Amino acid sequence: MLPMPTAEPAAARINNQRDDHMPCLESDANAISISYLCAVEALFYYLQVKLIYSRAHLGSITIANAALSKTTKKGTPSTTIALNKRARHEFFLEQKFEAGIALQGWELKAIRDGRVQITEAFINLHRGEAYLAAANITPLVSASTHVVPEPQRNRKLLLHARELAQIFTATQQKGYTCVPTAMYWKGNKVKCEIALGKGKQQHDKRATKRDQDWQRDKQRLMKAHN
Repeated sequence: MLPMPTAEPAAARINNQRDDHMPCLESDANAISISYLCAVEALFYYLQVKLIYSRAHLGSITIANAALSKTTKKGTPSTTIALNKRARHEFFLEQKFEAGIALQGWELKAIRDGRVQITEAFINLHRGEAYLAAANITPLVSASTHVVPEPQRNRKLLLHARELAQIFTATQQKGYTCVPTAMYWKGNKVKCEIALGKGKQQHDKRATKRDQDWQRDKQRLMKAHN
């Protein structure tokens, strides 16, 4: 007589099924982990490549801008001849005018050679005309012998009648001072920038000095940071 098969308990069957499926679950989990790690590694690699590309692109832009600025500096010379920084220190400058200057030949040659200084210059108003006074233009050694140069002669400023009227009114009735601030080239002509200003008090000068010092320090810090 053959023995009767015994019925396997239900709990044992469930455990056996779990044991049969465990290798599959473990392999699926390992596959998911590997896929996740590959995705993270790919994302990290992509970010690294993008960062390197961005730095290289920024560097190329900086180099191109530097080359462009050098080309601009070399290709287009500055039109500034002389500046009167003292005027900006001594006065609050307001309305500005552009004036031509009546110059002699030797003066033009000296100006082209950079032999001009307007720090001590001022505007002399006389008989309805404006003159640039005390501006020093040093003659060249090769100046013509038949010309007697006057380095600090009064040079007439060429202004419109309306501009002259504004300057005379401001200086005589409103307490303004007319000062030269710059001399520069405009095409092949020499121009003088003049401005109406009011004198600064001592505390105003100190405040201006503090602002200038702060601007210099700020620029120095920005350069050091970059």
